[in-house]
Amino acid sequence: MKTKPKHNEISSHLQTEITAGRYGEGARLPSEVQLVKQFSVSRPTVARALRDLEAQGLIERRAGSGTYVRNTSPTSGRINSRTLGLLVPGLATTEIFQIICGEIASLARVQDYGLLWGGSTSPRVDTDASLKHAEELCHQFIERKITGVFFAPAELESGQEKANRHLAESLREAGIPVVLIDRDLLDFPGRTEFDLVGLDNMASGYIVADHLIKLGCKRFFFVARPLSAATVDARIAGVRGALARHRLEPDPCWIRTGDPADMKFVRGLTAGKQADAFICANDFTAATLLRSMQSIGIRAPKDFRVVGFDDVKYATLVSPPLTTVHQPCRDIAVIAFRTMLERLAEPSLPARSIYLTPHLVVRESCGAYLPRPKTG
Repeated sequence: MKTKPKHNEISSHLQTEITAGRYGEGARLPSEVQLVKQFSVSRPTVARALRDLEAQGLIERRAGSGTYVRNTSPTSGRINSRTLGLLVPGLATTEIFQIICGEIASLARVQDYGLLWGGSTSPRVDTDASLKHAEELCHQFIERKITGVFFAPAELESGQEKANRHLAESLREAGIPVVLIDRDLLDFPGRTEFDLVGLDNMASGYIVADHLIKLGCKRFFFVARPLSAATVDARIAGVRGALARHRLEPDPCWIRTGDPADMKFVRGLTAGKQADAFICANDFTAATLLRSMQSIGIRAPKDFRVVGFDDVKYATLVSPPLTTVHQPCRDIAVIAFRTMLERLAEPSLPARSIYLTPHLVVRESCGAYLPRPKTG
């Protein structure tokens, strides 16, 4: 049986993605380098696949810029009046956004809306690149006068607050409604005048800390990476509330900001057993911290309890599996889409904050299943 040539496999895959709406009109496709890695082929093979798609009129290649889905609209740069956009700079590196965006794409198809995906197609080394790309996508959305945009502001990047605000303001000035996903543009507890749909992060922080306190923990360190999103500050506020409720005084330096892969930072966290539990800003931070601690002979939950937030796939794959707060990604997508439709139907509605109730998922990392000491 004859196998399909590799360049045909690549062009068929991209054509399917374009047809399914994964890449809308004007969207940028993965670079040749990214496609070479994805399909494990040579660059000439990728180039031939792209030439085939270009010959079919599906894509256009712009020197020095990249490869884009061709705009087939009859009017200059304008798409139909029922097209939504996704502006998610962290799409490729954040699992929850991949699920949320996938669900929004499905809802858009059901409701007969077109959808332009806005997000990096692969992790970027240059921290300025995703914000620059987001600016380009925002410009495309405005140029094509799309109906509305779902926007998850960038985090972990220098200059993010100013850039996020500029993106949202540019869309608003163009008359394009914006629904924020997961986080606001401002530091917690600040709120902008845009609709926001996400998890109740303050309640999430409270239930995590309350759970650990009931397990006997009294000294916490909250571990986060620099330039984390406003959601992290909300989680910290929730932890602080639980400590106050149980009349526990935190260490003056209980909020620790750093890279959990940095061994010097990790040794500082664990030296002298200043804390008995680490509450991490998210599962990625928690999983990295677990791995770093294991490399220096420290084990959770025997030596320290560790918990995270988000309940991403690898939360069950790390050792020990992570206790975490579940992100209701599909529910967030459904409510965000409904919020957008309501905003489009009634533009004068006041800005709304819709926070979903958190759910704690208990696994081994918090020590809940450790043998309890015998009494009496």
